[in-house]
Amino acid sequence: MIIDAHHHIWRQADLPWLLGPMQPRIFGPYEKIRRDYPVTEYLEDIGNHGVVRSVYVQANWAPDQHVAEADWVRSVALEHGWPHAIVAFADFTSPDSDAQLEALAGNSLVRGIRQQLHWHENPLYRFAARPDLAADRGFQHAVARLADHGWCFELQVFAGQMRHAEALVRTCPDVVFVLQHAGMPEDLSPEGRAAWLDGVACLARLPNTVCKLSGAGTFVRRNDPQLIADVVGRSLELFGPARCMFGSNFPIEKLWTGYGELIDAYQAATSGLSGDERHAIFHDTAARVYRLDLDDMRGNDNGP
Repeated sequence: MIIDAHHHIWRQADLPWLLGPMQPRIFGPYEKIRRDYPVTEYLEDIGNHGVVRSVYVQANWAPDQHVAEADWVRSVALEHGWPHAIVAFADFTSPDSDAQLEALAGNSLVRGIRQQLHWHENPLYRFAARPDLAADRGFQHAVARLADHGWCFELQVFAGQMRHAEALVRTCPDVVFVLQHAGMPEDLSPEGRAAWLDGVACLARLPNTVCKLSGAGTFVRRNDPQLIADVVGRSLELFGPARCMFGSNFPIEKLWTGYGELIDAYQAATSGLSGDERHAIFHDTAARVYRLDLDDMRGNDNGP
């Protein structure tokens, strides 16, 4: 009974970053995914690995196409029964962010918003225009409006940005924040690991945060069970199983691993836990955060 709390599907033509010549990306060379990745292929990837529901996370369509992206994903869900929830995009730096949320509210599968805030001294790891956007008062006020919709915010930051992220989370106590990719530990030196742990710990102390165990291969560009075990173990120490969830990050992780091998690594990393604790990580936390038990998703207006 696994909920995959983080994956993508796409049509290449919709994604500017998948068109034209390859560019340096945070996850390295990506020729193998510069193509369509339809839901039918995702369903083949998850195969018989016990995945029962999934959450689509925005894939960086053109910024003004955020409603079209969410509507397309919902149309896919209505046809195929997958995915079961959508994390859409909205721009909280825009003066019309409230209107963007209202437009997305017409989509019954939307459960959260991701606006990527990660910024790094290494320009290859940089996405946001500035490192401290999470500390901006206007940005914080806009994110707080997510509470009006009951939606979460997917928080994607590096260790050096965690204090700014803490300020954002504190300012929005009625919003659930999902720490993307366990805080993206990209520097595995002793100093880098210490900075990552310190930053994640400050977020874990805030009750309205949960941790998404995903994306471990992003910087090492391989499926590394030892690294996964370490990141999962540290995250569980800080958040506990009831505030952690699994996400595959497919098809990005498909660049270097199969779905079965990825699941095996996370299952091994949690093998010492009780059945209830494992069920929380692989199912219950995501079901709660993304409201996937709503009306049992029986083909009504709350789901496909």
